Amino acid sequence: MTRILGIDPGSRFTGYGLIEQIGQKCHFVACGTITTQGEEIAPRLGQIFAQLNEVVGSHTPVEVGIEKVFMARNADSALKLGQARGAAIAAVVQHGIPVFEYSARQVKQALVGSGGAEKQQVAQMVCYLLGLAKAPQADAADALAIAICHAHMRVSLARMAGATAIRRRRIR
Repeated sequence: MTRILGIDPGSRFTGYGLIEQIGQKCHFVACGTITTQGEEIAPRLGQIFAQLNEVVGSHTPVEVGIEKVFMARNADSALKLGQARGAAIAAVVQHGIPVFEYSARQVKQALVGSGGAEKQQVAQMVCYLLGLAKAPQADAADALAIAICHAHMRVSLARMAGATAIRRRRIR
């Protein structure tokens, strides 16, 4: 069993989602949205750091998936998103947890099979894969999608590592 935390960073709303992966199956653990208060960015970054630190402390994930920064039209928004990612990553790495980064396109591809999928399609697939009766709040659903994407990547990487090891033994 592997507990995975997915993080969808944002300076106003940061989603988080926890799943447990047993074999190839994923099971829902928890999710939520960190809503920051105030106009100044520094205190909001502190809120993201502190609240994710609490999530990590209470749920003890062993791996984390986080969404990569995408280049937005507004440079100021992209900068704030990068700072929110930094606060989130810092909260996690202080616990010694490895962090894996995925683009929005990779997450959509892993869950829906199309990198251009709509947010609603991703949320529906999250519900289906985790057996949820209704979709969580949008940022939390995105975070769960990132966690599921990481779980799928772990399985694929393990298969590739096994195939490589078998091939090496045959060559020797």
